[in-house]
Amino acid sequence: MSWTPDNLPDLTGKTYAITGGNSGLGLEAAKLLAGKGARVVITSRKADKASAALAEVRAHTPGADVDFVLLDLTDPASIERAAAALIEKCPTLDALINNAGVMQPPETRTAEGFELQMATNHLGHFRLNKRLLAHLEASVGRIVAVSSIAHKYGKIDFDDLMFEESYDPTASYAQSKLANLMYAFELDRRLKARGSTVSAIPCHPGYAATNLQSAGVGMDGGSRFFRSLYSVTNKLVAQSAERGAWPLVLAAADPSAEAGTYYGPTGMSQMRGPVGASFVDKRARDQATARKLWEVTENLVGPFFPAS
Repeated sequence: MSWTPDNLPDLTGKTYAITGGNSGLGLEAAKLLAGKGARVVITSRKADKASAALAEVRAHTPGADVDFVLLDLTDPASIERAAAALIEKCPTLDALINNAGVMQPPETRTAEGFELQMATNHLGHFRLNKRLLAHLEASVGRIVAVSSIAHKYGKIDFDDLMFEESYDPTASYAQSKLANLMYAFELDRRLKARGSTVSAIPCHPGYAATNLQSAGVGMDGGSRFFRSLYSVTNKLVAQSAERGAWPLVLAAADPSAEAGTYYGPTGMSQMRGPVGASFVDKRARDQATARKLWEVTENLVGPFFPAS
C-alpha cells in the first residue's frame, strides 16, 4: 500500500521546523503539515522569500500557524542565531526536517573554505542538529534527513572531501547526498546507544520538479547547462513538488514512521511511484565509512553530543 498524506492524523498541537521551507519541497511540506493543523516554522536565507512562502501557506490553509527564521547553513553564526530563534519560536519541536540544499553549482567555497554543497547539505545541518539536540530530546522529537536517489552514485572521498584537487559538481552533489543518508543511519545508531528520545529518519523525494533544478543550484545563480538539462527532464520524468514532499511529511509526522527506515518513492528506479520504505545502496550501509565520516565531520565542525 502506498502512503499518502491522508494517512496523517490531526496534527493540532504539533510543531515542525523545515530548513529551506521557502520554496520547493520544503514549501510543499509546510503546506501539508499546516493543512493538518500543525504549527510550522520554516527557515530561509532571505526574509522576502520567507514572507512570500508564509503567504502561500496561509492562502493554502487560511489561519495556518506559520512563522520563519533566517538561516544560512554555511555560516556558523547564522546557525547559532537560527537555533536560538527556533527554540524561542518552538517551545516544543516534534521534528526538524533537514531539507535545504544546493545542487550542482559552479565551484564555490564558503568563508571557512568548505565546498558549498558539502557545507550546506551536510555540515550545516550537522551543526544545526547538534545545537537543537537537547531541545528535540525534551520534545521527544525527530531529525529528518533529506537525501536523494543521487546517493546511489556517491562516494565519500576522504582524500579530497571538499573537491579541492578537481571539482566536479555532480560528483560533489552525489557525495553530499550519500553523506546525508550515512549521517542519518549513523545518527540513529548513536542515538539508540545513548538511549536518546530523538529518532533519526531519512527520506528522499524521488525526482520532483522544484526550483532546485530550474535554478541549477538551491541558492542564487547556477549552471546554465544544468538548467537547460533539467528543463527537459522535469517535463519528461519528474513528479510534482507536492508528491516529492510526501516522504518528508511521512518521516516527520506519521506515527508509524520508524527510525532508521529510508522513506521515498519505490517505483521507476525510486524516481516516483508508491511511497514507502525505499531502496538503499549498499555503500550507504557501510558502517565503517559512516563512523569515519562522523569523526571527520566532528573534526571540521565540533562534537555532536555534549561531553558527558
